[in-house]
Amino acid sequence: MKFQASELLLAWTGVSGFHVLLVFLRVGSAMALLPAFGEQVVPARIKLAAALSFTLILVPLVEPQNHGSAVLAAAGEVVAGLTLGFALRILVLALQIAGTLIASATSLAQIFGGGVGSEPQPAIGTLMVVSGLALATSLGLHVRVVEALVFSYALLPIGILPDPQDLAGYAVADVARAFSFAFSLAAPFTVAALLYNLALGVINRAMPQLMVSFVGAPALTFGGLLLLVLSLPFALAIWLKALDATLSVPLLGEF
Repeated sequence: MKFQASELLLAWTGVSGFHVLLVFLRVGSAMALLPAFGEQVVPARIKLAAALSFTLILVPLVEPQNHGSAVLAAAGEVVAGLTLGFALRILVLALQIAGTLIASATSLAQIFGGGVGSEPQPAIGTLMVVSGLALATSLGLHVRVVEALVFSYALLPIGILPDPQDLAGYAVADVARAFSFAFSLAAPFTVAALLYNLALGVINRAMPQLMVSFVGAPALTFGGLLLLVLSLPFALAIWLKALDATLSVPLLGEF
C-alpha cells in the first residue's frame, strides 16, 4: 500500500498538518539568513531540502500549542524565523566588516578587491567568512542550529506575534555588538598600521628627500599579510566562541 510523503509524516508525528506548516515557516524563514545554509552561493533547492530536513527533526521536538488565529500564527512564525536568522547572520557580517577594516589598514583593499556575491568585498573579508563558515560546519553547526531553533520556541512561542519594540531592541543591540566585535578582531591590524604610519612620518620628517611611500607601501603590505597568517587562527577561534554563545542563547546571548 502506497502512502504520500505527507501522510507518512503525519502518521509518524501524530500532529496536525497545520502544526507542521508552522514549524516549516519558522525553519524556512531562518534558513534564508542562517550562516552557511543561507549563503547566496547555496542553490535554492539545497536550501529547501535543508529546511524540510530541519522541519522533520523539529516537529517531534516542538509541542503543539493553541495558536489562535491561523494568519497571526503564520505571520508570527515567519517573523520569529527571520529574527533568529538575523541574530546569527550578524556574526557573518561582523567577519566581513573586520575583513574590510583589515584590508583598509594594510593597503590591500584596492589591490585585492572584489569577492563573490552581490556586494563585492576585499579578498581578506571573503577569506575570513569562508574559513569561519567552513570551521563552523565541520564542528557541527547543523546540530547547534537545531538546538537554537528548539530554544527559540521558549522565547518566541507559537501564536504570539513578537513585539516590534522588542525586535527593534534585539536588532540594535546585535548591530552594535557586531561592529564592536569586528573592531576587536581588526584591532591588531589597525594598531600596527597606525604605529607604522607614525614611524614613516618621523622618517619622512628626518629625511625629506627619501620617497617614503615607495619604501613603506610594500613593507606595509608584506607585514599585513604576515600578521594575517599569524592572527587569523586566533581570530577565527574567537569568532567560533561568539557563534557558540549566540547559538546557546539566541536573541539573548552576548559576544
